[in-house]
Amino acid sequence: MLEYETGLAGPRIAYRKDGAMAGVSPTGLFWLGGFKSDMTGSKAEALAELARATRRNLVRFDYSGHGQSGGDFSDGTISLWLEQATHMFLTHTANARIVIGSSMGGWLAQLMLRKLMREDPPAARRVAGLVLIAPATDMTRDLMWNQASEEDREALARDGVFLRPSDYGDPYPITLKLIEDGEKHLLFPEGLAPQCPVRILQGTADADVPASHAVKTLDAIHGSDVTLTLIKDGDHRLSNGAQLRLIQETALRLAERADGVTH
Repeated sequence: MLEYETGLAGPRIAYRKDGAMAGVSPTGLFWLGGFKSDMTGSKAEALAELARATRRNLVRFDYSGHGQSGGDFSDGTISLWLEQATHMFLTHTANARIVIGSSMGGWLAQLMLRKLMREDPPAARRVAGLVLIAPATDMTRDLMWNQASEEDREALARDGVFLRPSDYGDPYPITLKLIEDGEKHLLFPEGLAPQCPVRILQGTADADVPASHAVKTLDAIHGSDVTLTLIKDGDHRLSNGAQLRLIQETALRLAERADGVTH
């Protein structure tokens, strides 16, 4: 059932809960989607199916300017979407969670954990694992600004925005405030030291977040249990049947491990 979170200042945030009730389920799932995506995509739906089949609770939502949430996409920044992600985690989960983030959501998953480690350690300990799908870590610098043409940079300086072509529909507006705000949240310079296991899933044919970027993310995560799985010929979406099953299995293994189930 579609619900709306109104406890945040600004646009109302659309969300869904799938599977068992949040307070009584074993280790649950928390989904963070990608840039310009929404919570009804194939990966989120596959996780909803997993939650129902294993009687776990999944929380998924749309950032402001995305999907069924309010707000204008062009007003979005990493700071704003991180605030929304953290609020939804703290407000709508109470037990251990596997946090699954795709593309920009993979960056936000890392940023949320870092924020919780600094500001709310008990909540950070509830993050029992990260599954990062083609994580677009530090994307505003590495994948946007550094790859922008001179023409795009001139448009940013002149108009505060440029339109980036997309294989998935209309061009994406990339705003100067998004780029500048992203500088506050860079992870590569210092890295991340999670206490939970981290699983990175990456397609080798990803044109949006190349495999080399996933390796860079792997190197920046200073944990004792961090793996990178390369999926031959996988594109950025990783949404065919076998790829969705891999995402489900990866999340489930971490959830069962947090429950104390051994394989």
